[in-house]
Amino acid sequence: MDYHKPVLLTETVEGLNMQPDGVYVDVTFGGGGHSREILRHLGESGKLIAFDQDTDALENAIDDPRFMLINENFRFLKRFLRFYGHNQVDGILGDFGVSSHQFDVAERGFSTRFEANLDMRMNQKSQFSAFDVVNNYEEKKLRKVLSQYGELRTAAGMARVIVEARSHGPIRTSEQLKRALGRFLPQHKENKILAQVYQAIRIEVNQELEALKEFLLQTQEVVRPGGRLSLISYHSLEDRLVKRYMRDGQFEGQPEKDVFGRVEVPFKPVGKFSVPSEAEIVDNNRARSAKLRVAEKI
Repeated sequence: MDYHKPVLLTETVEGLNMQPDGVYVDVTFGGGGHSREILRHLGESGKLIAFDQDTDALENAIDDPRFMLINENFRFLKRFLRFYGHNQVDGILGDFGVSSHQFDVAERGFSTRFEANLDMRMNQKSQFSAFDVVNNYEEKKLRKVLSQYGELRTAAGMARVIVEARSHGPIRTSEQLKRALGRFLPQHKENKILAQVYQAIRIEVNQELEALKEFLLQTQEVVRPGGRLSLISYHSLEDRLVKRYMRDGQFEGQPEKDVFGRVEVPFKPVGKFSVPSEAEIVDNNRARSAKLRVAEKI
């Protein structure tokens, strides 16, 4: 089985408008599919730096003198690029969300398909897991997580029954969590609602939106003028941040203006967003919600 099938492979790498001697970054290395495609477009003097916080991804490291893999979260992008002598780069590719490998390894706890301990850590060195969110968060905080990150209308009721269930003993497994939420899981919608619950807890465990914001804000310093961002999102919370940042240079409010009333933004969007073809979705069902956006540094 493939570790992870790269989504929108051609479109994402084309979005970088690559130069053979350029320096590029793949901030979500995973199975290395996008990285291998970037390397195919690089000449001998080109360079590719990849990031992945998941130690499992290290097994996919590419044996190529032009390639370096850093086992860290992309929220530390600028720090590690500077450490390795790269103040600016020519382009950054990101394919956010959970890899197929993380979904398919039962004990990682990312998938609703398996009975597993509540884990969901993308960084396996982290001490904080889904168990902590489900068992230690007070009801109000739990409700906020389910509402904001899972966009669940029944977040208040779900938080209440989780707190009630754990008063009889810790909720350790996916099956115990599913039983606790039973009344909110009608048969015809069970998988969809559970996926929203898992998404909410996973985003909280991995601080995914905070990390994405930190990463995006660093790109305006790290990407040289004319360089590109080529970024794939999988849900509206991520996509909204990427879209607003590429358009406005910030996540809310209006973009800043100079003394002449001209809008000052670090990037300009390139074309409209792209989505996978029907053929790609048939071949890889996990691509169905992907949305690619490209922007160029002004």
